[in-house]
Amino acid sequence: MWIRALQAVLERGIREGRLHVRFPDGSAANYGAGTGPEAQVVITDPALPRRILLNPQMALGEGYMDGGLSFPSDDDLRGFLQIAARSAQGGRLPLPMRLAHGLRVRTKGVMQWNTLRVARRRVQQHYDIPDAFYALFLEDELQYTCAYYRDDAMTLEAAQAAKMAHIAAKLCLRPGLRVLDIGCGWGGLALYLARQHGVHVTGITLSPVQLEAAQARAAVMGLSDRVAFRLQDYRDVPDRFDRVVSVGMMEHVGVPQYQAYFDKIHGVLAEDGVGLIHFIGRHTPPRVLSPWFQKYIFPGGYSPALSEVIPRVERAGLVVADLEVWRGHYERTLRDWQQRFRANEPRVRAMFDDRFIRMWWYYLIAAEVSFTDMGMVLFQMQIARRADAVPRVRDYLHPAPLNHRGQSDPASDPA
Repeated sequence: MWIRALQAVLERGIREGRLHVRFPDGSAANYGAGTGPEAQVVITDPALPRRILLNPQMALGEGYMDGGLSFPSDDDLRGFLQIAARSAQGGRLPLPMRLAHGLRVRTKGVMQWNTLRVARRRVQQHYDIPDAFYALFLEDELQYTCAYYRDDAMTLEAAQAAKMAHIAAKLCLRPGLRVLDIGCGWGGLALYLARQHGVHVTGITLSPVQLEAAQARAAVMGLSDRVAFRLQDYRDVPDRFDRVVSVGMMEHVGVPQYQAYFDKIHGVLAEDGVGLIHFIGRHTPPRVLSPWFQKYIFPGGYSPALSEVIPRVERAGLVVADLEVWRGHYERTLRDWQQRFRANEPRVRAMFDDRFIRMWWYYLIAAEVSFTDMGMVLFQMQIARRADAVPRVRDYLHPAPLNHRGQSDPASDPA
């Protein structure tokens, strides 16, 4: 019964792309027609058709993790998720699935309620994995956020260096300024800003593993006198700063806390201060993170629409001085991470079991598809307490072109 019901849903729902499915009873069928992504999928778990019908996003992710859902190749997995995303957005899902999605959208605030205790637990679930694991697919600075590919020939290392240089330019830095890095990760950006621009940086995190790694890196680089790392929530910061930067952290704040978040930034910024908020968002109306991502990857995570962010910025008394939308950069970043993850899979396997590996791979592919097919983008929002805190024209954002190592090329500097 459940196989026939799933077949009916696939027959009705898939209009773009071509999908070949083999079911647990040995039967097979093709769905869709015309141009678009293609994929082959094999379902061996007899319980999976029912679970897909009742909770598709959770069932697909868990089915892949447990091995009851498999694909002949990584391209099949990517193509399958693209077909699923386009079908869901086409409004052709059965009424019960649409109602369940609508309920998740209406109750997302409950899932994102983020007290300090909850926030600490959620951060530690994802980021207290040993940094040796992250080092297998990130670059040396352990930048676990979108890179900035100023040209297509850039390596991941060069693009991450370009991202940090771009952020530094938007912060309008000069030696001696005090900078707060909210959600500092393993400290790569904080150390870069101190090393390259002579500023004093305070980085805060809720992950003890990241804190220890960041402090050790600062000591090795001889920057402990200019960079201080704390195990601290943004709501508890008592100091004032000339600059505030937050990269890849607002996705963990939660919509109910947005006002407190921007109120705090206003409170810690000097009168002529400048802030830069780098976050994943969407160019669609507000939606909700999939339940599978909520459970296994980013508990309480959310990527907002601008309509959910800007009103809170305005109410906090902050000025949006500049807003940049990065399109195409995060999917390229994820492709580079995927390539490195696959190349180092034997070393990952020495750390974790097959289920973890399949979970992480599904996450990396699904995240890419969220940018290519589900309206996700990367926003960089420059904010200030005063409109005249930053230059009126963007010339200051365009330093000398970078070479493929992410370094300035003096020969091409017009100065």
